[in-house]
Amino acid sequence: MKNKVRLGIDVGGTFTDAVVIDNQTYEVIAKAKVPTTHHAKQGVALGIVEAINKVLTENNIDPEDVIFIAHGTTQATNALLEGDVAKVGVLGMGTGFEAGKAKTETTVGNIELAPGKFLYTTHTFLDSSKLTENNMQESINTLIESEAQVVVASEAYSVDNPENEKKVIEAANKNAILATGGYEISQLYGLQARTRTAVVNAALIPKMMETANMTEKSVREANIKKPLMIMRCDGGVMSVDEVRKRPILTMLSGLAAGVAGALMYEKITDGIFLEVGGTSTDISAIKDGKVMIKNAQVGGRKLYLTSLDVRTLGIAGGSMIVMEHGKISDVGPRSAHIADMGYEVFADESNMINPKLKLIAPREDDVANYVVVECDGQKSYALTLAGAANILGYVPESDYAHGNALVATKAWAVLAEKAGVTVEEACQQTMNIAIKKISVIVEDLIKDYDLNKNLIYLVGGGGSASVVTPFLGEKLGIRQKIAKNAPYISTIGVALALVREQIERNVTNPTHEDIRKIRSDIMEIVTKAGANPDTVEIAIEIDSQKSILRAIATGATELRTKDLNSQTKTIDEIIDIVQDSAQVEKNVISYVATIGRWHAFEVKKISKAIFGLIRTKKNLVRIVDEEGVIRLQKNNAKLIIMNKTDLLKKYVEFIDDMTQYTDAGATLPKAYLFFKQKMVDLSGVVSQEQLLSLAQMELEFIGENDKIIAVAAKD
Repeated sequence: MKNKVRLGIDVGGTFTDAVVIDNQTYEVIAKAKVPTTHHAKQGVALGIVEAINKVLTENNIDPEDVIFIAHGTTQATNALLEGDVAKVGVLGMGTGFEAGKAKTETTVGNIELAPGKFLYTTHTFLDSSKLTENNMQESINTLIESEAQVVVASEAYSVDNPENEKKVIEAANKNAILATGGYEISQLYGLQARTRTAVVNAALIPKMMETANMTEKSVREANIKKPLMIMRCDGGVMSVDEVRKRPILTMLSGLAAGVAGALMYEKITDGIFLEVGGTSTDISAIKDGKVMIKNAQVGGRKLYLTSLDVRTLGIAGGSMIVMEHGKISDVGPRSAHIADMGYEVFADESNMINPKLKLIAPREDDVANYVVVECDGQKSYALTLAGAANILGYVPESDYAHGNALVATKAWAVLAEKAGVTVEEACQQTMNIAIKKISVIVEDLIKDYDLNKNLIYLVGGGGSASVVTPFLGEKLGIRQKIAKNAPYISTIGVALALVREQIERNVTNPTHEDIRKIRSDIMEIVTKAGANPDTVEIAIEIDSQKSILRAIATGATELRTKDLNSQTKTIDEIIDIVQDSAQVEKNVISYVATIGRWHAFEVKKISKAIFGLIRTKKNLVRIVDEEGVIRLQKNNAKLIIMNKTDLLKKYVEFIDDMTQYTDAGATLPKAYLFFKQKMVDLSGVVSQEQLLSLAQMELEFIGENDKIIAVAAKD
């Protein structure tokens, strides 16, 4: 029987990539690259179908064997950066004393997306206590007359009752105009932020709907039966129907795909992922084997949208060298791609004849201080960071970014002579300038997320991974590795993505029923989005300071049957990992138990200070999965092994023992449960009643005598 496969497509600015992955081994078995068809009548959808046809036909893969297909796109991000968005009409609503405030908060004005690029809005307001078919139609007509292409209905407290927003959407649809409501975007209070998020979402709908329709049609024409999924900005995927309603969720999805792919191949506990392209490098943090998520912003204002925390810098393989007063002064942000120049390191030797130094302005408003060499025969090449890295020997021969260092040296010799240094010195100066910029961001991420410096790896992805990552690791004294299949890492991440959904609600001191309701609602949403219910994991978070109850659900699109034996670590190998993380001798590490995929360890660490006169003792806990990734590392914690019948006595006593009592009251420890394949994060809960309620729900379907690892941490 032929193996079933997963197909991932990544639509980039220059190329559309496709990869086929074996569903059992997760190995890449085919890949293809075609130019992105920005200017075709069908838009980028044409390139997608070309990539699909190429990768399937050239590798004799039957479309019937494709059991999952997804694509990531930069279209929403690019549309916002370029101001290529629809004008939005906002119909605000409120009543009583709140009406004046609601009118102000639903008037979001024009949102600056990038310098000189705006999302334009127009606004009208209705007293929702006097809502009629006639005044809704009049208000919608007013917005249409102001050239609104999409309507946003936004009412105060619509998260509690969205009926009026639904009525406006229905009325707009009767006028054949697209419409959306604030309640569809977020269930959080905060009318201004909810309206702003709905406006950004609405501005993307016309273009994204057109692309989604074309792409979905392309997939059907390729005879693939499985529904097309689209990458989200938080690393999950969603259905095309959801994209039509919430295109905002695809913002930054390409960035999320790269780190998702890297985590599949590189078993990292704490680290920094760098996806290095031709023009920019995207940098993100990995902590406890997970990517870091934060609130997104547009025009400097917060949105009700979470996305991967990615820091982007205009330094990459194609970054050009800046020269001022005869010296190398900077690297980037312009690249050979932006200047429409070839890389010197990829030039044919027969074209690198009699190179002469020239300074150019890649764009009209740039200063003419970017270095290129002009050769006989009217051939010109940019001097690039990739050229410097190749000359210095950092790019292995088999690497995607490997070029001809001898040819590059001819080009760099012209620059070196002008600067009064050797070629190697010129390349070192260039690498130092570029890597210093990246180092600042990497060190900030390490600090921001309190990454364990004993465990950190730099993981390089993207076509130019080797241009940056090895030199950066050398400078920072941090271990580094290039991800497997680095040039296609984003496309692989798309093919391996999970369905992910999130709900946030404003609830003060949530009850057992509040928690049960949000669990039920998120389960319904994530299964509708395509997740197999048997694979769904739900995390409940309670932010007591902001009165937010949050549910996050992830699930696979079908039950995976991957054999992980080849990657499973032995206990001795895992003890070595624990030793590295804690920086202790092995004799103070206690192996407690293995339950499901989880290995539990306690470490008694004694630290000395002030000439060894004062000793501090700490109880460290490490929970490590079968692949050697530490999924929980706490330095003031305890653990117990229990079963479900112990919940109301042994577990309560355990939590009581770790609770801190002060004049301000009781502070519960951060609590976690591990059993079978599941990790449950109960941290952030403020009352023991909430903690037990959540624990009982999570343990509802396990056997009475199934073993559970319970961890409680004081910090």
